[in-house]
This record gives sequence, structure tokens and C-alpha cells, in this order.
Amino acid sequence: QAQMVESGGELVQDGGSLRLSCTASGLDDYNYATGWFRQAQGKEREFVAAIRWSGANKYYGNSVRGRFFISKSHPKNTVYLQMNNLRPEDTAVYYCAADMSGRGTGPWTYWGQGTQVTVSS
Repeated sequence: QAQMVESGGELVQDGGSLRLSCTASGLDDYNYATGWFRQAQGKEREFVAAIRWSGANKYYGNSVRGRFFISKSHPKNTVYLQMNNLRPEDTAVYYCAADMSGRGTGPWTYWGQGTQVTVSS
């Protein structure tokens, strides 16, 4: 059974950095894209970043472009989200998800349970 597991969320100060990890299992036979999303308390879920299977195509949300960077490991079952210059408004639960079409634009079929990132001012 497919599973996405996030890790790396923690409390960090304004201006700090953090790296999140998303490890997939049960998807070894598929060339899926991986995306990161976040949801702050009381707000709608927001797209953060996505990467295609090959790693050659990456996409970013407007609010994080230039501060956050998505990458993949080799073997390619782990995706990282490097978050720099963090701001209090980046505080949210961060989720990773798999797009089985491979496009990186959805639909997002498998989701993790999320990891909490809190940025203190």
C-alpha cells in the first residue's frame, strides 16, 4: 500500500532555515511527481512546491519562490523541501503528496499525515 511520510518539522526562529523530508513507500513501480502543500490554522490548503519524477521540472508557489527549494534523493523515493528565510506566516502543517500522472500539477492521490512547522517572531 502506498504511503507518504513527512518529517523534519519543528519550531524555528524568524529568518531561520529548515529542511523537510518526504519518503514514499509502495510506489516503486511508478514515475510519480511529489508535491508539498501547507495549511495554516483557519486557512485553506496552499500549494508550496512540486517536482517531477526526473527532478528536471520544479514548480513553486508565489509566496515561497526564491526562499524554498525542492529536490529529490537518489534513489528517488525521498523528496526534500529546503526552507530558508522563514517567516511567521510560513507557520503551518506541511503535507507531501504524490501525483501519479507524473505532471506535478495534480490530481494528488496519496497524502502524508503532515509535519508541523512553527516560525516564532
